[in-house]
Amino acid sequence: MLLSLPNDLVFFDLEATGLNITRDRIVQIALIKLFADGRPQEELEMKLNPTVPISAEASAIHGLSNEDVANEPTFPEVAARIQDFIGDADLAGYNSNRYDVPLLQEEFYRAGIFFDTNGRRLIDAQQIFYQMEPRTLGAALKFYAGKEMENAHDALADVRATVDVFAGQLKHYAGATYTKDDGTVIEPFTDLDAVADFCKDDRFLDATRRLKRGPDGIPVFNFGKHAGKPVAEVFAKEPSYLRWILEKDFSTEVKTLVQVIDEQRRKGK
Repeated sequence: MLLSLPNDLVFFDLEATGLNITRDRIVQIALIKLFADGRPQEELEMKLNPTVPISAEASAIHGLSNEDVANEPTFPEVAARIQDFIGDADLAGYNSNRYDVPLLQEEFYRAGIFFDTNGRRLIDAQQIFYQMEPRTLGAALKFYAGKEMENAHDALADVRATVDVFAGQLKHYAGATYTKDDGTVIEPFTDLDAVADFCKDDRFLDATRRLKRGPDGIPVFNFGKHAGKPVAEVFAKEPSYLRWILEKDFSTEVKTLVQVIDEQRRKGK
C-alpha cells in the first residue's frame, strides 16, 4: 500500500443469486484483510447456500449453480466468523458502496447481527475510476484525439467531436483483439460491420431497456413488479397489465412489442 493505513482495511467481493439488495442472497464471499500494523494480509473465502434459487442470469455470470452450493453453510451459520474476520476494519471493493456493502448488511441483519458502517471508511475503486476518468465526450475527445472540447452541448460541436473520437478510436485500437465473456476472441475493428456488432447489445429488445431476453431467449420484463418474468406468461395471467402498459408513458416501440408478443401468445406461437 502506498498509503499508510489508519485502520485495518478489508477488501471484499460478493457473488449472489441476483442484483436485488433486499431479495437476493450471497452465494460466495471473498475477503482480503490488510493490517494497519504491517502484518501479512489474511484471506477468507467461502461459498454459501443462499436458501433461495440462484437466477439463471446470475449463474451465467459467476458460474455457480444451485447444486454447487446445496451442501454449503448458510450465511447465518457463518455470520459470526465473517464478522470476526472483518472486525472494526474499514471496507473496500469495486462498486461496493452501491452493492456489496448494503447486500452484506442485509445478510447480517437477517442473521440477527447489526453490522454498522458508521465510522468505517468505505473505499469504492469504481467510484475512483469513474470520477478520475470521466466518461464524457470531452474526456473521450482528449484521450482519443488529443483535443480540448469547445462549445460542449452545442449539437454541431458535439457531433464534430464524435467524428474525431471515432477516428481516434479506430487508430488507437487498430489490430486490437477483445475477449468476450464466453472466451471467444474477436477483432472488433476490422471493418464497419465488426464495429457495429461490437456496439450491439442483444440483451435488450427495445431502446429504453424495458424488455429483454431471458436466459432461454424468451422476452421478459426488465422493470416493475414483474421484472424477470416472461412477458407472455404475465399477460396470460394478468391481461390488465398489457392494458396498463398501453395506457402509460412507455415508448411506442415497447407498446408495439408487447402487443406483438401478446398476439403471438394468443395464436399459440
